[in-house]
Amino acid sequence: MNSVKIELLFETSWEVCNKVGGIYTVLSTKAQTLQTLYKDKVIFIGPDVWTEQNESPYFKESKSLLKEWRTKAVLPQGIKVRVGRWDIPGKPIVVLVDFNSMYAVKDSFYGEMWNLYHVDSLHAYGDYDEACAFSHAAGLVIQSLYDFYTPESHDVVAHFDEWTTGMGLLYIKAARPRIATVFTTHATSIGRSICGNGKPLYDYLPGYNGDQMARELNMESKHSLEKAAAHAADAFTTVSDVTARECVQLLERKPEVVTINGFELNFVPAKNKFNAARRKARKQLLDVASHIVGDRFDDDTFIVATSGRCEYRNKGIDIFLDVTSNLKNTPLQRKTVAFVMVPAWVKEPRPEIQAQIGKDEIVRTDNRCMSHSVNNPYEDPIACRMRQLGYEWNNSGRVSVIYVPCYLDGKDGIFNSTYYDLLIGMDATVFPSYYEPWGYTPLESVAFGVPTITTSLSGFGQWVKSSVGEGFDKSGVEVINRTDSNYQQVVDEITRAIVSLNTADDAELEKFSQAAKNTAEKAQWLHFMEFYIDTYRVALENASKR
Repeated sequence: MNSVKIELLFETSWEVCNKVGGIYTVLSTKAQTLQTLYKDKVIFIGPDVWTEQNESPYFKESKSLLKEWRTKAVLPQGIKVRVGRWDIPGKPIVVLVDFNSMYAVKDSFYGEMWNLYHVDSLHAYGDYDEACAFSHAAGLVIQSLYDFYTPESHDVVAHFDEWTTGMGLLYIKAARPRIATVFTTHATSIGRSICGNGKPLYDYLPGYNGDQMARELNMESKHSLEKAAAHAADAFTTVSDVTARECVQLLERKPEVVTINGFELNFVPAKNKFNAARRKARKQLLDVASHIVGDRFDDDTFIVATSGRCEYRNKGIDIFLDVTSNLKNTPLQRKTVAFVMVPAWVKEPRPEIQAQIGKDEIVRTDNRCMSHSVNNPYEDPIACRMRQLGYEWNNSGRVSVIYVPCYLDGKDGIFNSTYYDLLIGMDATVFPSYYEPWGYTPLESVAFGVPTITTSLSGFGQWVKSSVGEGFDKSGVEVINRTDSNYQQVVDEITRAIVSLNTADDAELEKFSQAAKNTAEKAQWLHFMEFYIDTYRVALENASKR
């Protein structure tokens, strides 16, 4: 792999040591390959949103790392930092930034960003102020580290992920123009909003104007910041061809490089431990399912799942639930349990289920479809749809559906296992996304040898079609064609795909599983890091012209 000379490489994200979404997976799996290329010249910058009572399980503080800088540097505005290593493969250096003091200078900073870049912060609400306070502080920390270790260098890159870090990029561009800047949008804020509001994105994309839609959807500030960062960056990237088209239309800048998201297989158990891990996961999943549904599920039960961010339409959760309803009227060879593993506004693990886990006796409870209770059972779209489909009271028969509305972090109170520990036990996964710039969930599934179903509107689905070949036998991945207007067709095709897996013999299933693993091998960072190298080269070349 060809590299490019870099003295320091900063990468800033709200999800550094903070596992809240797919960007965490991008950064945490990419880190090992970056460390191989630029050993300890890579510094991740993340938010210090942790307390002594609630420490990040991924951050290991160090008193020796960057000690000289921490001792001598005086950070402005009362910014505080902690330095350590991210407890992931590669163990890169991390600076966690306490940004609370930045709110005091918020208004003057917003005025400065308006004057320099015409960022409209006037209509801000929600998480905008928090994101900007963090990214402003991150920019000041990068400036301080640059001045201390590499003053005047032209071989420093500062990479900012998503609109939430845009203010940091804009600050660095103005304060230290020698630093080459990279901005990656993992999903445009306005594109996600268009879809989340039920509007058709794809058929009408050529007619959309990003600024106009931002005004219509009350997204002016986020869109304005994201667009300014995209235009100010020395190199602008996104994660798939799907989102690249969005960027051209809605942000009015074509990404120089499409930085496809990779994965590392070190999350997957070794061959000699794989089968035991799968058996353990299946036993746990079926035990929990038995106690929730009130029926015993034997070892031959077919287990299918969907998971991801709680975006009911965008992630295709609506389609998945309709598929389960379809399956009830479809001849199936094996009894089926379908899990909806989507974190929501969870209240607590259900105590009556906790009390039954591990026991032989099966007792039917009042709610036969949820592992945890939620705070808003009559507003939660998944709970409401499952109630409409009758799963709350009648969840028996050939197909049962279980809603797991919590983060599977190993301490949820019911499973007490991580998502990866359970994923290996699945027979199939389904991710029928309507809006999916990349799609780590299907990539994670194939890494564990689980055949998966996704759509042509996901970046991962398009990559499979163009690079590997769709179909369970070729890639372990069935890519369903999805448009703005073929909802029922997608439901029917996914139903047929699940039936084909449910009725396949052991030899076929083993072939599909091996094809899935082969696809995961082709999606390792080893193969995709070249896109980042190209990005750094573009950024450094453009910065050198200043």
